[in-house]
Amino acid sequence: MIKRIIALCAVVFALIILFMSAFIVTEGEYVCIRRFGKIIETKESAGLYFKVPFIDDKLTLPNKKIIYDLTASNVLTKDKKDMVIDNYVIWQISNPVEFVKSVGFISEAERRIDAAVYNTVKNTMGTLEQNNIINEKLSGRGELNKTVTDEVRRQLLDYGIEVFDVQIKRLDLPVENEEAVFRRMVSEREKIAEQYRAEGEYEANKLKNEVDKEVNILISEANAKAQELIGEGEAEYIKILADAYSGEKKEFYEYIRTLEAMKKSLKGEKTLVLPLDSPLTKYFYDIEN
Repeated sequence: MIKRIIALCAVVFALIILFMSAFIVTEGEYVCIRRFGKIIETKESAGLYFKVPFIDDKLTLPNKKIIYDLTASNVLTKDKKDMVIDNYVIWQISNPVEFVKSVGFISEAERRIDAAVYNTVKNTMGTLEQNNIINEKLSGRGELNKTVTDEVRRQLLDYGIEVFDVQIKRLDLPVENEEAVFRRMVSEREKIAEQYRAEGEYEANKLKNEVDKEVNILISEANAKAQELIGEGEAEYIKILADAYSGEKKEFYEYIRTLEAMKKSLKGEKTLVLPLDSPLTKYFYDIEN
C-alpha cells in the first residue's frame, strides 16, 4: 500500500515537473529563457519546448510589427511659431536579448520611442519655417518623415528595437493661431488671384491691340489697292476717249455730229442757207466732188 502511494506521488510529481518544464511558442512571439535573471536561450520558432523547472523562467515578447500611436505634442518652428504634430510609429523587437537587457518591457520601449520621436521631430521642425510647412514647400511630407524615421531608427537600434516608419498623422496649428493664419492665407491667395487677373487683362489687351493693328494694316492696303484700281480705270477711260477723238475717228465723229445737226435743223418744210465756210457746206461740197 505504501509503495503504491509512493509510486502515485512520484507520478504526480513527475507530471507536475513535466507541466512546469514544458512551454509552447506560438507564431509571432519570442520566448526568452532566463536562469537566475540571465537570458540563456531564446526561442523564435513555433513549437513545444522544455525548461528546467524552479530554476528557469520564461519571458514572452511579441515577434511582429507594432503600431504605436504617440500623443500629439507642440513643437516650435525655425521662426518660433507653435505647431501641433501627431505621429505614429511602426516598430518591432529585432534583438530580444538586447531588448530585455536595455529596456525589459513593451511599456518602457514605448516610452523611449516617444522620447526619441519627440526630440527628433522637435529638432527637425526647428530647422523649418512655419510658412513653408503650411504651404507644403518641403517636397511633400515624405522627406520630413524619412528624415525623422532614419534618426529615430539610429537612436533605438542599440535597444534591440527596429523602427520601420515614423509617419506624421496630423500637422496643425494651435487652435488660437488657426484663424489668423487662415486669414493670412486667404489674403495671399487673393493677391495671387488679382495678379493672375491683371496678367490676363494685360495679355487680352495686348492681343486686341495686335489684332486691331493688323486689321488697320489690311484696311489701309485694301484702300490703297482700290485707289490704284480706280486710277488704272480712269487712265484706261481717258485713253479710250483719246483714241475715240483722234485722227479719222475724230473726223467721222464730227461728220456724224454734223448730220445729226442738219437732221434736227431740216425738220418740216425748211430752207437752209449755209455760208461757204460752214462745216456743213464742207461736207456737201465733198459729197458733190
